[in-house]
Amino acid sequence: MLTFSGLARAAYCPRQYYYANREGADEPPPAARARRDLAFRYPDLREASDAALATEPIERSPAAYRAALDRLADRDDWAALTDPTDRERLLTGRECRGVAHKILPGDPPTPTFVSPGRPPEQGVWRPQRVRAVAMAKALAWERAEEIPAALVEYPAHGVVRRVRLTTHNRAAYRRTIRAIRGIDGPPPRLDDEAKCDACDYREQCGVRTRSLRSLLGL
Repeated sequence: MLTFSGLARAAYCPRQYYYANREGADEPPPAARARRDLAFRYPDLREASDAALATEPIERSPAAYRAALDRLADRDDWAALTDPTDRERLLTGRECRGVAHKILPGDPPTPTFVSPGRPPEQGVWRPQRVRAVAMAKALAWERAEEIPAALVEYPAHGVVRRVRLTTHNRAAYRRTIRAIRGIDGPPPRLDDEAKCDACDYREQCGVRTRSLRSLLGL
């Protein structure tokens, strides 16, 4: 069965998915886990001093970070974000499985993925949209009810974004599923210098890049 993280990786680059899947790489690095932990500490972080925040793996100045958390606190789902019904919940759907970092209570409930990376200017990165759709579909399969949306949190930036299961997002999910099922060898290389520079598999892939190592934030 496909995994949520594998789907996101394939949406980012099918060739990267091929190499990571061959090595069984599916666990985030320690730095990513430290950033994800921030998503379970919002109230305390909101009250933390500049000195305390300076020791945390946040990606904003202490003042800007507290302001971002203040904006989150204005959301209707703030209480649910800070006290979710389920944490680190394994979901198994019809086509894929993986962990929802939070499931927010409601009718219907809302599954949440916590990203260690940075958010785009608007919306959610495409690989994370695919992952969010997979997560919502798996929860819908388990509960036999429609789950119309999921959340993606970027706790190092104090940002939370909603991903709705629109026709466009569902289509991106289906294309990724088909791409994975069609892989029987290394897929063609992408002509994308930024993605290749950031990839841990560039040496196996054989592309020429400038950087030595970079976290993908998937």
